[in-house]
Amino acid sequence: PWWNPAVEEQATDRAYRIGQQNKVHVMKLITKGTIEEKIYRLQKKKKELSDTVINSKQVFINTLTKEELEELFAPGPAR
Repeated sequence: PWWNPAVEEQATDRAYRIGQQNKVHVMKLITKGTIEEKIYRLQKKKKELSDTVINSKQVFINTLTKEELEELFAPGPAR
């Protein structure tokens, strides 16, 4: 997974380009207890935040907290 969920969405959208006539199936394979799982959860959080900002028309800046960074890079399974 990419840090930025928009990058993955863009890659998925490329599969649906003009002229595509076949069904497209996009699957994310995430291994439990790895940094991939942590990145995936962070992506979901970013996507939810983005959707909230866009839908509510509010503008604010959000950065990762110390706790979020520690959780992301902590060894062992995701909490």
